[in-house]
Amino acid sequence: MKVRSAMPWPLRWAAAALVLGFCGAISLWAFERGKEIAGVDGGSRQELQQLRSEFTRMRTDRERLQSLINTSGSAMTVEHATQEQLAVQVRMLQAENRTLREDLGFFQKLTAGNGSEGIAIRSLQAEVLAGTQLKWQVLVIQPVKNAPEFHGRLEVSLSGSQDGKPWRMPLPEGSQPLQFRQYRRVEGMVDLPANAVVKNVSARVVEGSVSRAVQNVSL
Repeated sequence: MKVRSAMPWPLRWAAAALVLGFCGAISLWAFERGKEIAGVDGGSRQELQQLRSEFTRMRTDRERLQSLINTSGSAMTVEHATQEQLAVQVRMLQAENRTLREDLGFFQKLTAGNGSEGIAIRSLQAEVLAGTQLKWQVLVIQPVKNAPEFHGRLEVSLSGSQDGKPWRMPLPEGSQPLQFRQYRRVEGMVDLPANAVVKNVSARVVEGSVSRAVQNVSL
């Protein structure tokens, strides 16, 4: 004798599916509830959000500090360049100040003359350039008031050694005419012969056949 169930097969499958679905829902609910109880899901999201916020803040601070560093570096560069320019200007002003003091002394002596002094060489300067040329400059004065006009000549000569032997050379163009009343500045360039070493430069003011003033400078 066979015993058959009174429930049809479709109803059995529907009941089984319903039971399985209910069990799955219970399992999912239990899993989510377990995470909430353990604090894993919510705490992790909150911590992640905090880490992201902290990273964003640190990146903003880094960019701000980098901008300040760049600005400070540029300011220091500008300040350094400004200091160098000021130093150059100070040196130029000091040189101009020395020149002005020298000129002031010269003109004071020139205007305060009492006729006791005659023609004088106020300054003789010479400089060798690149070993092949010599630049010279002479300042001649009459330090007297209402001085008469002077007519004479200026003679410049060089001396030293050449190839280990004594050497002397006047200006190639010879003596230069010299005409002035109070003062006269004369300058020029001389091409030096090969292997010549200039050790002394001499300037002489001549009137007729009389030497009125002489000055030497050693190099």
